Amino acid sequence: MTVAPVEGVGSLVNLVIGAVAHGGHCVARLDGRVVFVRHALPGERVRARLTEATDGARFWRADAVEVLDASPDRVAPRCGHSGPGGCGGCDFQHVGLVAQRRLKAEVVAEQLRRLAGLDVTADEVPVEAVPGDVDGLGWRTRVRLTVDEAGRAGLRAHRSHTVVPLADCPIAEPTLCLPEVLARSWPAGADVLVTGGGGAAPTVATANPAQAVSGPARRREKAAGRTWRVTGAGFWQVHPGAAQALVDAVAEALAPAAGESLLDLYSGVGLFAGSLAAALGPSGFAVAVESDAVAVRDARRNLHDLPAVRLVHDRVDRYLSRPESLQQVDLVVLDPPRSGAGKAVCAAIASRSPRAVAYVACDPAALARDIRVFADLGYRLAGLRAFDLFPMTHHVECVATLQRSGTHGRMVAEDAAEA
Repeated sequence: MTVAPVEGVGSLVNLVIGAVAHGGHCVARLDGRVVFVRHALPGERVRARLTEATDGARFWRADAVEVLDASPDRVAPRCGHSGPGGCGGCDFQHVGLVAQRRLKAEVVAEQLRRLAGLDVTADEVPVEAVPGDVDGLGWRTRVRLTVDEAGRAGLRAHRSHTVVPLADCPIAEPTLCLPEVLARSWPAGADVLVTGGGGAAPTVATANPAQAVSGPARRREKAAGRTWRVTGAGFWQVHPGAAQALVDAVAEALAPAAGESLLDLYSGVGLFAGSLAAALGPSGFAVAVESDAVAVRDARRNLHDLPAVRLVHDRVDRYLSRPESLQQVDLVVLDPPRSGAGKAVCAAIASRSPRAVAYVACDPAALARDIRVFADLGYRLAGLRAFDLFPMTHHVECVATLQRSGTHGRMVAEDAAEA
């Protein structure tokens, strides 16, 4: 393969690959310019095709199309649809599973250093597998497909609206019977949601502007010794071992005691409040706040036998600003969207003086930014666990324990306010 002069998108360039970066790519430099490279590994020398290369841009993007010097962590992709120009669903199909988790730990540590001002190494935040993981495959219990103009279902290419038709998806749980769904013809432009897993029969729902949603409206999930109703596309972790792993980590972080009060923010269908309620005892109570009306209805059904849990249908920021809201609390579970909680919510939590906050985060950058805010409000990072809930992708879930500065607890790093 001949390397042509750099002329923009489509040009081939030789690159030496540096460290992994947040987002499923690695960093390289081309004539001093940062290039984010997919399908590469730190230390490799590759030939890459530029996919975004606008003059004046702060950085460019590229795909490694040929490996000149391979990393020992490189493996053959488990999926034939993975790779340059292919499906954008997985970032690390070309990386051994142990190395994937090490890369994710490096990303978490780097975000904490850069955005939270903490002196943290990857060794201090090892990424843990969760129960049910088998070589990082066959775990996804819910898959949302998109249909192209020819009626073929598939997933989109990376940073593109182009649909890549699939024959199968090796990260999907086998009981979804995805090859059968993918072999069918679908209305052009439709979304196809395939759910099931855990031994349950697969269900399929479709929707597009010209077609009403079809398929079962509700599903049942199990975790923490309870069955949870989740309606439609309502949020529930897609790895079968994820919900229990997170419940256990949050319980460890908070160590709830009888008589304590709990504030569960962004509570969804009630998983954390419902799972921790028993530890609060007959004299304790929990308030769960969620803005999605459907999720609140599910939570009322899921927690109907727990009178100590009060459900609030409201935006978290709006609830916390109301004088009638819970003003003093012992414990907080904070499970915000990918963008994080933000300064106002963090400040409102700190003003209630909880002894501990369990922060569940799906984005390490958002987590690091909010940890810095909490540090300025007198709360330090006292513990951190990271979980590989999405093998073969760059995504990583974290549970951080925040405590008031000066309280006893295991230290991960010094208070960010002192950094």
